[in-house]
Amino acid sequence: MALVYLGLGSNLGEREANLREALSRLRGKVELKRVSSIYETEPVGYKEQPWFLNLVCSGLTELSPRSLLQFIKKIEQEMGRVPSVRWGPRIIDIDILFYGDLIYSDDELTIPHPRIQERRFVLVPLAEIAPDLVHPVLGIKVRELLAEVEDKARVLKWREMEEADVRSNRVEAFRCRP
Repeated sequence: MALVYLGLGSNLGEREANLREALSRLRGKVELKRVSSIYETEPVGYKEQPWFLNLVCSGLTELSPRSLLQFIKKIEQEMGRVPSVRWGPRIIDIDILFYGDLIYSDDELTIPHPRIQERRFVLVPLAEIAPDLVHPVLGIKVRELLAEVEDKARVLKWREMEEADVRSNRVEAFRCRP
């Protein structure tokens, strides 16, 4: 099994409910291990849109990288994501950040995600659950990437996730602490 790190985001509809639903659907093929707090984040790139809620989770999967990509794209589609402007509003977005220490690239998928080190909204929740994880291309720990990131977009803690239900793989039963 591979240890994967996924980034989730939503800025349309019931944002927190969308994140919870995506986590619940992921557990069909990903055994969740850690889930960061939820963060409210300023949009990056396309600014004229609502703020996002973001989190990062880790888990074990038997899916290959390409199969995992197909699985998460299916979740996005089933939840109502429709193509829009790049970095635009979306009901749900799920990105593969890391797949073990794999380094891989083709026309549809690049692992590690090519912009991790540029995005505060990814690095803050990732550093919460895996500060000592080493980026396999850059050879730098996540905590160090966060300390060096030039992105100054606001990333505000929204809620802390209770992890007892992550361990039992019962994401639908998550409780949040304000």
